[in-house]
Amino acid sequence: MVVEVEGVTLHLAHPDEIQLRWVGQQDAMRQLLAAWMVIDPRDLPMNPRLIGKPGVGKTTLAYTAAKQMAREVYILQATVDTRPEDLLITPVIEGEGQLRYVASPLVTAMIRGGICVLDEGNRMSEKSWASLAPLLDMRRYVESIVAGIKIQAHPDFRLVATMNDDASTFDLPEYIHSRLQPQILLDFPERDEEYQILKENLPFGEEKILEYVTEFLQQAHGADERYTVRDGINLARYAMKLGAFADGAGDPDTALRTAVLETLGEEALRYVPRL
Repeated sequence: MVVEVEGVTLHLAHPDEIQLRWVGQQDAMRQLLAAWMVIDPRDLPMNPRLIGKPGVGKTTLAYTAAKQMAREVYILQATVDTRPEDLLITPVIEGEGQLRYVASPLVTAMIRGGICVLDEGNRMSEKSWASLAPLLDMRRYVESIVAGIKIQAHPDFRLVATMNDDASTFDLPEYIHSRLQPQILLDFPERDEEYQILKENLPFGEEKILEYVTEFLQQAHGADERYTVRDGINLARYAMKLGAFADGAGDPDTALRTAVLETLGEEALRYVPRL
């Protein structure tokens, strides 16, 4: 896709199409959709941030909410190396003396009226966040120094930032913190919700294994361990693969214990339930 902005040709990104469905914690879904609402012609959508431990489903929630609004979804993965031009427009050499300007997923969403999920946003530096400051307030635009243009957000554009609650991230600058509101917290799911999440992601999973992994996760949550449903999905998948590799001749208990040990480490064995 190609568009022209202030005489500059931009090559747009493609939307993300992923098979994801949010299960459980419907209150978090309601809060996110409410933040994106516009209730008056003079109103503006908010820029929420989803906060929780890695693996609790922040990206899944954001993606599912965007799809529920029937919008194109663009996911931009933030890292410590993300530069302002990575967030906006990147120049690419194309032939002799020619530049091709490539719009980021975020800028593409701005132009097309889509929804951008800025994933793990608190891994970015302040310099990168500063380039988004005018987008996150009533101005709703960005300026690309590289391309020399200002890009106004489509009225339908929405943004959500996911942020991990761990020690490997930066603190947000205060002027960005106040622009990314509301703060929606995602906690570990309840037992029934956790089982349903496992079932949704592993519809081919044996009941015994799904119950085993659910119990393992619930015991770990009770001890305030870091293990999440993402870990549980990996654990269950590996246990099933070990069993299939042994043509069903292996001991299920041994396969599950091995899966816990190899995916999460020896310290996780203390939460292994008995079959």
